[in-house]
Amino acid sequence: MEQRLSILTLGVSDLKTAEKFYIEVFGWEKSPMSQPTIIFLKMNGLLLSLYPLQKFKEEVNLDVKKEGFPTFTMAYNARSEAEVNILFEQFKERGAKILKMPEKVFWGGYSGYISDPDGYFWEIAFNPFLKLDEAGNIIE
Repeated sequence: MEQRLSILTLGVSDLKTAEKFYIEVFGWEKSPMSQPTIIFLKMNGLLLSLYPLQKFKEEVNLDVKKEGFPTFTMAYNARSEAEVNILFEQFKERGAKILKMPEKVFWGGYSGYISDPDGYFWEIAFNPFLKLDEAGNIIE
């Protein structure tokens, strides 16, 4: 797996309020890749995404009543579904805690989730709507 971070996703309690904060208070610009259900903010080499907390819990495959888990994920964007599968095989072999095996997801991509030893979540995904340069940086 290449040493890079593609997306940092924050699970937010109110998407419109969070969007307003980052745009009006910080003065940041919304990425054209944003959709009504997720906001993307282009950073220096990665994306910050804002995602409704309830949807976040469902996507990571968590018990929605459970408390005390990180409300953000870090994402590694692979170049293909096959690469995602290869990485998950490696994670299994290396004893990583797999939260959700990769599968096709509602937004048109393919992703799964693992947890690091401290319980921080990593989404490992192939997003056909994101273009990556040779170094793995997201190109808009």
